[in-house]
Amino acid sequence: MDFKNYKMPYSINNEFTEKVAYFSMEFAIDQALKIYSGGLGFLAGSHMRSAYNLKQDLIGIGILWKFGYYDQSRNHDQTLLPTWTKKMYSFLEDTGIVFQIIIHSAPVWVKAFYLKPETFDTAPMFFLSTDLPENDHISKTICHRLYDANESTKLAQYILLGKGGAKLLDMMNFEREVYHLNEAHGLPAAFYLLEKYNGDKEKVKEKLVFTTHTPEEAGNEKHNIHLCHDMSYFSGLNIEEVKTIEGVDDDRFNHSLCALRMSRISNGVSQLHGEVSRLMWNKYPKICEIKAITNAQEFKYWADHPLYKFKEEKDNKGFDHRKKHLKKRTFKIVANQTGNLFDPNIFTIVWARRFAGYKRADLLLHDKERFEKLLNNPKYPVQIIWAGKPYPMDYSSISTFNTLVEESKNYKNMAVLTGYELSLSKSLKQGSDLWLNNPRVPREASGTSGMTASMNGSVNLSTDDGWIPEFAKNGKNCFVTPLADYNNLSIYDQDQFDMDNLYDVLENQILPMYYDETKKWREVVKNAMNDVKNQFNSDRMATEYYEQIYKSK
Repeated sequence: MDFKNYKMPYSINNEFTEKVAYFSMEFAIDQALKIYSGGLGFLAGSHMRSAYNLKQDLIGIGILWKFGYYDQSRNHDQTLLPTWTKKMYSFLEDTGIVFQIIIHSAPVWVKAFYLKPETFDTAPMFFLSTDLPENDHISKTICHRLYDANESTKLAQYILLGKGGAKLLDMMNFEREVYHLNEAHGLPAAFYLLEKYNGDKEKVKEKLVFTTHTPEEAGNEKHNIHLCHDMSYFSGLNIEEVKTIEGVDDDRFNHSLCALRMSRISNGVSQLHGEVSRLMWNKYPKICEIKAITNAQEFKYWADHPLYKFKEEKDNKGFDHRKKHLKKRTFKIVANQTGNLFDPNIFTIVWARRFAGYKRADLLLHDKERFEKLLNNPKYPVQIIWAGKPYPMDYSSISTFNTLVEESKNYKNMAVLTGYELSLSKSLKQGSDLWLNNPRVPREASGTSGMTASMNGSVNLSTDDGWIPEFAKNGKNCFVTPLADYNNLSIYDQDQFDMDNLYDVLENQILPMYYDETKKWREVVKNAMNDVKNQFNSDRMATEYYEQIYKSK
């Protein structure tokens, strides 16, 4: 293939002819390609699969992380041990394209690798690497660890994604009408274009669209503007010019705010998040319109198709047998990791996602007495599994993970698993009866793990946040706890309120239904499978990005 004059490798669907480049720090494409950390990557991966399904004129641009995010191992006492192992990918093709970009006022060599669409059924994808013999050691490390803890390295990673990705398109003579930034990490692409177009901000704005994923201002990244300037983030602009573009006379450069001012349109990732984002950002002048496109996951990749087949054939016996088979399969992983033998006939709860404070992994343990009662209930027995990766430098979340590990040593029916990546994620959704999701409202912009849980016959129990308000028919396709007065209650009181309600719903509604009203429970499972199939399939989402974002002028 001639990458110097790259052409889309398949015929484009007439509905999706706008030419798009999609920039993302992470993509969860396949278990074999470990270049993601969590939800942002899972979303981007499904988007790439759907772009391929629909034959859209879209390519993905990311970074080839030499050590990935991290490998989740254990210390001798079972607690969390982050390790970093060099990754090898024989299925990626060397494009032969090597070029230089300026980082920290010095040239850095960049090489591009290609993922063919047919390898994992995705849009064509390009991954950038600085791990080349031509570079010095510091430059090589830019692409070593996803979300490196060192601030300068992290900024260099953003420059590699944005400036490197934009320059790659020029090196390939591959014209794109839309540069889509999935989160603000790739924002240096905008400054690259600004330099390319001799400071014509309107020309940049015509090309740039932005998806924001963070529902609170404090969570949006800010870095010292002088450090950003020293790192060559702004492609030659001086600090005063940048402050004029950003519209804030502050020495903390706000990446998201700048993206909102340089883009022609943007979007939040659920209808609720769209409202929260407009409320949060509208106090700033000259920001673009913020729409809402609710996140979704690719049905073909995530769903258990035999389970859907039994549902459609109204074969309840086959349906129940299949679900039990999936549980048995998952419980082999539990046994292998923890030595606990779980029973496929027992109601199984899973809490699995990235560990972060607001997601409250250990909320049920805030009342030890009630937790013990739940796990030792002879009438309605339960099994419970936790899994997920804390950020390797987030010691508070690692402590939460380790607390759960210690607690699990007291119970045969409690397990904490490591290695929460695509493969384990899929297994836990297949092997659970209930998918527990209890973020502090409105901190979860969308959340998508519950969507794929429903695609595998696992029912959601959730606080009313993110995508849930658009999906929930409480008691019919999921279970939702009442909203606390989040504006006026203290954090402690919010947690107490939500925890009490989670236990109430579990003890009084869910467990009696599962054990005493099997037919009714099966209907809830099937309703969830029906309701998630189209509305929360990423083919719908990828179509909406074209209709509402890429085509908008």
